[in-house]
Amino acid sequence: MQLTNTPHVVVIMGVAGTGKTTVGPLLAARLGVPYAEGDDFHPQANIDKMTAGTPLTDEDRGPWLDAIGAWAHDRAGLGGVVSSSALKRSYRDRLRAAAPGVVFVHLTGDRALIEDRMSHREGHFMPTALLDSQFATLQPLEADEAGVAVDVSGGPEEITDRAVVALQALSGQPSQ
Repeated sequence: MQLTNTPHVVVIMGVAGTGKTTVGPLLAARLGVPYAEGDDFHPQANIDKMTAGTPLTDEDRGPWLDAIGAWAHDRAGLGGVVSSSALKRSYRDRLRAAAPGVVFVHLTGDRALIEDRMSHREGHFMPTALLDSQFATLQPLEADEAGVAVDVSGGPEEITDRAVVALQALSGQPSQ
């Protein structure tokens, strides 16, 4: 897979609190493509449910994944970065069905670090109480999925640097 031939849509994935909303725009800027915040694609009913501390069901996530998939499809050949937890293989398959060229960057990290970061966020609807359900649902990228795992220890710029290097390695590009 050559990321340089056709700009790809990169889906920044991972459990809540890994930094998708922070790293996504930084990565998009580094790649010279637009960024879309995955939370903005949620219907209000999903936000209300999560705010109340209730995990979403697969049925709840369907319209949200379809909206992200439509955005990714519209960006095919143009490139873009979008955040989405994409916790299950079936969710990623749904995104790939809508936009076959998507590449995933799975932000990973120690649960204690992620919980600490979540506890210091302000103004986000996802409570720390849902972190256990996020980890329980998480199915890491499989070998046949186009994507890379990137550790979230360190600051946002460091994580973004790791993501760029990992994407370059995935595409066979030399590191810069």
